[in-house]
Amino acid sequence: MASQKATRIALFSLATPPMRAFHLTWMAFFVCFFAWFACAPLMPVIKGEFGLSLAQVANINIAAVAITILVRLIVGPLCDRYGPRKTYTGLLLLGAIPVLGVAASQSYESFLFFRLGIGAVGASFVITQYHTSVMFAPRVVGTANAAAAGWGNAGGGAAQALMPLLLGAVLMLGVSESLGWRVALLVPGVLMLVMAALYWRYTQDCPEGNYSELRAAGVAIEGNKKGGWGSFKAASANYRVWLLFVTYGACFGIEIFIHNIAAVYYVDHFGLSLKSAGLAAGSFGLLALFARALGGWLSDKLALRGNLNSRVTLLFMLMIGEGVGLLWFAKVDSVTYAVIAMLVFGLFTHMACGATYALVPFIDSRALGGVAGIIGAGGNVGAVAAGFLMKGTGDIRQTLTILSALVVISALCAIAVRFTREAAEPNMAAA
Repeated sequence: MASQKATRIALFSLATPPMRAFHLTWMAFFVCFFAWFACAPLMPVIKGEFGLSLAQVANINIAAVAITILVRLIVGPLCDRYGPRKTYTGLLLLGAIPVLGVAASQSYESFLFFRLGIGAVGASFVITQYHTSVMFAPRVVGTANAAAAGWGNAGGGAAQALMPLLLGAVLMLGVSESLGWRVALLVPGVLMLVMAALYWRYTQDCPEGNYSELRAAGVAIEGNKKGGWGSFKAASANYRVWLLFVTYGACFGIEIFIHNIAAVYYVDHFGLSLKSAGLAAGSFGLLALFARALGGWLSDKLALRGNLNSRVTLLFMLMIGEGVGLLWFAKVDSVTYAVIAMLVFGLFTHMACGATYALVPFIDSRALGGVAGIIGAGGNVGAVAAGFLMKGTGDIRQTLTILSALVVISALCAIAVRFTREAAEPNMAAA
């Protein structure tokens, strides 16, 4: 069945199932991440309305990523069992409920509850990576995974930049600020419902069709994938999965953390306006438009010239660069240098995320959903840990400094993923 996978990315084509899946999965991911982070750039306004303390803001940030850990662990095996098409459509429909519900919040407690529910849409990442992994051949799967994830991730950056502008547009219509942010937050919820209909109509689970139809016809699913609990159990027994769980926590976890605190940091520490802070914070997320794809592309190219361990070495180097860059960001006092430092360490962070998921399809193809789900959950564990660290220190700058050291240490987990020569060679450039 591997021969039916796409061996190249025909970027401007929707003629084949792999390319339809590629484009619709990054679009669905974009909408989900836009919805996931839509509250973050409006937090200075929401913080004022509900009279939130820094500890309460930290609780909200933790809630936004905590539930995603559980949902990511679940949706990976669900993809193996029911296919990415049904799983993604279901997540989009169910996830729209708290996204729309947060606009009705009347207190800190109700806002916290809906923010917790919104975190579930962050699991969209696992389905995106799963879908591109089963649609593309090994020689381009790293690029496909990273590009789809990167463009989808840009939804977080777009939310940072666009939500303050959307709020401004609503306020210009004469709506009060208290109602304005609620109206603005309805937009991503509606987009999720539209995306659910498109995903169900125009995608299929793998190049050959949908899992349910293939199984009914007696056709073997590629890799003889284990479904549900079997997929999770097989993945959790692989030590490389847990090493990448840690590294992904140190790159994607940091990315989520920066999304959640950047706007507040720029407003409180540098005195920027809400719109200026949103644009500064948004630039970090918009790096995902190319940086994550660059990490996956480099991983594919190095593997073609070397072997599977070339992907591992690249990830190690990117993690070191991320840690050093994060320390720079934590120490600068000028807003100009802060933005420059954020973009530099952000480049390494996004590329490391892409390099991590360029390795995922090669860990255990029989339990791809479980592998993708556990490693993806690691990103959210990292974000939650960073949130608790900030709550404990009570200072964003000190938190960033500690995190920079932890990122460098986690790079050791990346290098420990190395494969034996026999395992590395057959995977280096298979079509």
